Amino acid sequence: MSLIEIKNLRKEYPNSVPLENVNVNIEAGEIVGIIGPSGTGKSTFLRCINRLETPTSGEIWVDGVNVCDPKTDLSKVREKMGMVFQSFNLFPHKMVAENIMMPQQQLLGVSAKDAYEEAILQLRKVGLESKARHYPDELSGGQKQRVAIARALAMHPKIILFDEPTSALDPSMVSEVLNVMADLAKTGLTMLIVTHEMRLARDLPTRVFFMDQGGIYEDGTPDQIFNHPQKERTRNFIYRIRSWEYSVSAWADMYEMMGSLEEFCRRQFMGNKAAAKCQLAVEELVTSALLPILQDHQTATIELRLDAGEEGKEMKLEVDHRLVSTDNDLFAGMSDDISMSILRSILDRQSDKEPGVAIFRIR
Repeated sequence: MSLIEIKNLRKEYPNSVPLENVNVNIEAGEIVGIIGPSGTGKSTFLRCINRLETPTSGEIWVDGVNVCDPKTDLSKVREKMGMVFQSFNLFPHKMVAENIMMPQQQLLGVSAKDAYEEAILQLRKVGLESKARHYPDELSGGQKQRVAIARALAMHPKIILFDEPTSALDPSMVSEVLNVMADLAKTGLTMLIVTHEMRLARDLPTRVFFMDQGGIYEDGTPDQIFNHPQKERTRNFIYRIRSWEYSVSAWADMYEMMGSLEEFCRRQFMGNKAAAKCQLAVEELVTSALLPILQDHQTATIELRLDAGEEGKEMKLEVDHRLVSTDNDLFAGMSDDISMSILRSILDRQSDKEPGVAIFRIR
């Protein structure tokens, strides 16, 4: 019998049905990445597995126990399943060690002494033994999430469910949590990870679920899902997450544009150097070349698309200016010598994709 068996799972809300007729088995030791557009039931799927959400119908078997059976002792089932939330869920008035001790004492009946020793052991594993007597407000976001992982591990679960474990973190803190999760993956623990971090979904799991249309739309290895998706919606989603697109108008909000580009670079796990080049290229090209042109075409837009490749390798910037002009010399009129010098140092003009669609390679 599989460690997790899900049969005909349905979850219905008054205005939506995020999960409908979901059937899947997950084996012990598998690491499953769960990706997909927002609102497609990814977090609901996890919350149904540990019964934080009550399924409308269907069966969920965890280690041979049907968690949907009203007679099931959920506290016993949850001893086998840890959950790590995006918002940490630490008690601010309790010290770090106390946050880890509480579930052990309340659910397992462990003595305070043994619970404290276990807390220190797990904190040591996530590199935070020195923070045992600190309060959560004294920690960074990444440290708080590592404490939450230590709390889950202290219960010695067979399964850990991660619900967007890095989404509430500043970019500088993501790597420390990913490193802890990578270490956990080597222990044989079964892990289900809902994430928007595509490197995490691609590099850590042994299996990936792409969720859409009320369930698991495509199920495969990371290589299949990210490099050879079989279904149209999966292909479209993977294409979108690998590309940044923006419509530039005469009234472009540069702060909003650059903010979205910075977030894209972060999610692609570009190095600082590659991300800085992308952002500099886009900012200089828009301010020095595109906005002056758009002042004479105030109802038109110029479409940008940045393809990042793998972690910032083979970066390509496409500029579709067909609504303004199909002239190949559109960029020749740039008068700002400093901007031209900057752009020439980081951009190589390629052959146009077609008249009015310029292609640049970012060095």
